Amino acid sequence: MLEFRNVSKSFWTGTQHKVILDQVSFRVDLGKSMGILAPNGTGKTTLINMMAGLEKPDEGEIVRGCNISFPLGFMGGVVGKVSAMENARYIARLYGLDPDYVESFCRWLCGLGEYFDQPLGTYSAGMRARFSFALMLALDFDMYLIDEGMPSTTDVEFNRKAGEILQERLRTTTIVIVSHQAETLEKFARTAAVLTNGQLNVFDSLEEAKQLYDYQTKS
Repeated sequence: MLEFRNVSKSFWTGTQHKVILDQVSFRVDLGKSMGILAPNGTGKTTLINMMAGLEKPDEGEIVRGCNISFPLGFMGGVVGKVSAMENARYIARLYGLDPDYVESFCRWLCGLGEYFDQPLGTYSAGMRARFSFALMLALDFDMYLIDEGMPSTTDVEFNRKAGEILQERLRTTTIVIVSHQAETLEKFARTAAVLTNGQLNVFDSLEEAKQLYDYQTKS
């Protein structure tokens, strides 16, 4: 499970004090994937980075009782000066997995050909997104964190393969996905929540969350 206990988080933007969370408590149990709706600028990425342990709360406690992924699209753990192959093998060792398996899985899913052996710094944004998603799926997590859904890529074959794998993972793992669009959550969410004004309102269904979200974003 993943649990926030009276968590607060804010930062100074240069012009104002921006509150992301204000004494927020909630829990995500394994087997109950959650979608979180949040307008742009309310702190979606900060929230999911806190779930992953990439950012610390100002107050409160975050309890991680399972193996939680880095956020989809997060490239902080890889090195741009070396190839995708070297990065995949290095990350595999960090997680105690077979480097040969992780490398071969990423090669197959990415479909980058000879670019897989080139430095990540030479990749386009779409290529980097494909590699980061493939790397996340190659690792064995109990809970996957996704910021704004599938990576932005025009590669139809990658989208098909990655989508099928992610759907299969839903049967055995838990997903937490944050987005400003309800449609992005529909394929993944079991329960849903709305993040606004430093508060997280949790609902039993996405439809209930959409009603509050639509009211708040249109008012």
